[in-house]
Amino acid sequence: MSSAETTQAGPVQVGARRCVCPGSYDPVTLGHTDVIRRAAALYDEVVVAVLHNPAKRGTFTPQERRDLIIDTCDDLGNVRVELFAGRLLVDVAREVGASAIVKGLRGGTDFAYELPMALMNRHLTGIETVFLPGDPSLEHISSSLVKEVAAHGGDVSGLVSDRVRDALLARLQER
Repeated sequence: MSSAETTQAGPVQVGARRCVCPGSYDPVTLGHTDVIRRAAALYDEVVVAVLHNPAKRGTFTPQERRDLIIDTCDDLGNVRVELFAGRLLVDVAREVGASAIVKGLRGGTDFAYELPMALMNRHLTGIETVFLPGDPSLEHISSSLVKEVAAHGGDVSGLVSDRVRDALLARLQER
């Protein structure tokens, strides 16, 4: 696989305002989807950058994550999903022509974690990071908690899409 693999794209006008929504999305949650949808309302194009470390084994392959995101956001015409490995986020943003990185924040802990990275990204390339506060009804959701709850037989409905829930339960049964 190349360092960047385009999976969904539509024509975007020259000079379009484009952002990157990065993450591992293992799996994509309703919290992620909320941020992607809100970014899509603010920017002409949203590139959902599925970042993965080839040295780490996730629950889903990068391609499966991509497919689940596409399924979850299939009604958004200005969202495309790409896979990236072994790259700095600022290099990904430069490659896709993004003017901003959009990150969702669930609370103060997320802000404390994300702020130094945002400042470093701006230092390296001048790219700005836009923080979107998460929907309070979704702020307790994280991919790791969803996986843990599902692994112990808990119901993850309302935390992920039905397709993601079904894929996660199937994957857990394989293990």
